[in-house]
Amino acid sequence: MVKLTIQPFNKIGIMIKEIGVGKETLSYCSKCKLTLSHIIAAMKDLDTIAKVFCKTCKATHTYKDPNKASKKKVVSHRRKTEMRSNSKDWEEAMKQASSELQTYSPKGKFVKGDIIEHPKFGQGIIEKLLDKNKIEVLFKDNRKVLVHNI
Repeated sequence: MVKLTIQPFNKIGIMIKEIGVGKETLSYCSKCKLTLSHIIAAMKDLDTIAKVFCKTCKATHTYKDPNKASKKKVVSHRRKTEMRSNSKDWEEAMKQASSELQTYSPKGKFVKGDIIEHPKFGQGIIEKLLDKNKIEVLFKDNRKVLVHNI
């Protein structure tokens, strides 16, 4: 004789998972910082889990629904730019500049004080030679490090 077990289903035909003390469930473990398998240690009522035992770190803690576990948002902080002072510095530097306007190209060779026309950033003046192939350029909106002499 074969014994049939009837699985409980809800109204729309989805199988309901049985919960109870000693049963296995998924929970967010605040010690492991992961959603892991836990054993139910205590129940508030027939439908609400109170405490769980983490099978990984062996800690007992309150049940945290893995779907509702609060995850820290990663916030990236933008670097503060010197917008206000850059435009004033740029205007003063452009007034004092004596070199002719050159079109920027990574293949071109530039020296401090040269004025360049960049296709994306506009007109700028070379402030520093950082390396044999890097220059710091002051544009109206910001400073950029560009390559040259390649």
